[in-house]
Amino acid sequence: MTQDAAIAVENVSKRFGDGRAALDEVSLTIRKGELVAVVGPSGSGKTTLLRLINRLADPSAGTVSIGGADAACLDPVTLRRSIGYVFQEVGLFPHMTVAENIAITPRLLGWDKARMAARVDELLGLVRLDKGYGARFPHQLSGGERQRVGVARALAAGPDTVLMDEPFAALDPLTRDALGQDYRALHDKLGLTTLMITHDMVEALGLADRIAVLLDGTVVAEGAPAAMIDHAHPYVRELMQAPRNIARRVEGLLAGKER
Repeated sequence: MTQDAAIAVENVSKRFGDGRAALDEVSLTIRKGELVAVVGPSGSGKTTLLRLINRLADPSAGTVSIGGADAACLDPVTLRRSIGYVFQEVGLFPHMTVAENIAITPRLLGWDKARMAARVDELLGLVRLDKGYGARFPHQLSGGERQRVGVARALAAGPDTVLMDEPFAALDPLTRDALGQDYRALHDKLGLTTLMITHDMVEALGLADRIAVLLDGTVVAEGAPAAMIDHAHPYVRELMQAPRNIARRVEGLLAGKER
């Protein structure tokens, strides 16, 4: 484990009661300030990895460390309140206003009302929403707006580390791209450490500092985005073929239009 590791997963396996392995001796280090994307198909163990880091589950073998401390020795509730979490489904409480949703963790931590209100206003600005959105309810928001609120909620208590589970997958392509770029800018501005789960290699290539590819519970490739371009593993090559095919089709369309 490197000294600047925010998250270190060392030889971690997770087996269920039927003996099935969701993860098999996975090792992955996320350094402070990095945005690391974990890419893989459904059932590859991506979400299980997040659950182990957040102590929603414990590994069958191996060690998960957060900021140099063994996560197994940390209080799970305290740990979860110190880490931001962004879900695909967002999970906003429908009976609460946007401001109340964002302030959930600060309220649990005992912040006073004035401090919470100031933080909500600050975060709405950071995620490019007008302060007036604080009085709205989730059903009054678009999908992209709800996800922006989800990001604000994850950042509410000022965490250093954020976990993201397919955060933009349910959004239309334009909104997804805009939110991804906005989050990357926030990540850099606030000096965050982010572990993002995605099945979309294009998204990972565009946002991440490093990419890890999970397949059948095992890391089959890891490195900078450029290292994925001509990677030897057949599944990684297959993942990279999709953006290449799209690029060729677009080039063909443009060429035909220019003729």
